[in-house]
Amino acid sequence: MRVTITLETMKFHAFHGVTDEEHIIGGSFLADISYITDTKATETDNITDTISYADIYDLVKDEMMKPSQLIEHVAGRIMKVIKHRFPQIQELTVKISKLNPPVNGEAEKATVTIKD
Repeated sequence: MRVTITLETMKFHAFHGVTDEEHIIGGSFLADISYITDTKATETDNITDTISYADIYDLVKDEMMKPSQLIEHVAGRIMKVIKHRFPQIQELTVKISKLNPPVNGEAEKATVTIKD
């Protein structure tokens, strides 16, 4: 059965940004991951018959801890590592948000979304 699994609003303190301050102090980031896969887990109730969202979380966390200048790059790395580890994923969406981005005004967040 084709199933969509989504991890929403994963929170991280990370060191992504263009300015030196962002690499030293860091900032708050959110990540949302959604993936579609065929799974028998709807019938078997067995973790080995699905792609565990705990495993996906661990991959996202590892990539979030590697500093980058751009959240586009972070999202691309996350996309690549998930697709490599779980080639059975049919569709994948990665959304990364930087809270309180450094702009000349007020902005709650800046967000990048990539889909494959």
